[in-house]
Amino acid sequence: MKKQVVVIGLGRFGRSVCKHLYELGHEVLAIDIKEERVNAVSNYAYYSVLANASDENALKNYGVKNFDHAIVAIGDNIEASILCTLILKDMGIKEVWVKARDPHHQKILEKIGADRIIQPEKEMGIRIANQLDSGKLLDYIELSNEYSILELKATEKNSGKSLVQWDVRAKFGCTILAIKRGNDVNISPMPHDVIIQGDILVVIGNIHDLKRFEKKGF
Repeated sequence: MKKQVVVIGLGRFGRSVCKHLYELGHEVLAIDIKEERVNAVSNYAYYSVLANASDENALKNYGVKNFDHAIVAIGDNIEASILCTLILKDMGIKEVWVKARDPHHQKILEKIGADRIIQPEKEMGIRIANQLDSGKLLDYIELSNEYSILELKATEKNSGKSLVQWDVRAKFGCTILAIKRGNDVNISPMPHDVIIQGDILVVIGNIHDLKRFEKKGF
């Protein structure tokens, strides 16, 4: 379903969000205080406008209050990010997602009601570090301080085993959510489905259980 999204702050992160939302078919209003950044996303937004995101009247004039979703990607001015978030929440925007520069910024955003707080550098750093640490890990998504989702490639050690033979839940406390084989994705694997070498397993669990599974299961 097409969504109306306002993206405020068009640095590298904001531009990337803008471009991908547009390619996914959503209606994007892009706003920045710098003209060159506004011009840079003109092909990836229904509207790209030059405005101060701390100016409530300017945001109202561009119809921001009619949008259900907002992404505040202001990274270099914490005060502007906070003020913009407050304005958007006061306008009644249903979902306001905000990029945080550091933990202090994140705490403030939490207190003023941001619906989701994003730290892209930190999140990407965690994913890269875990991939490098493992050598077997294809992707890593941190759900919380305790739980994560991993993508792991099945090895010769796993090949020919069914899920019931492997018994991942009993042995390791993890759950296989999906099995990817080439372009096919099995999103509801059955106990008697057989794993073959090269399959990509999408696994959820406690981070300590996942680490045991990664080390002993592959």
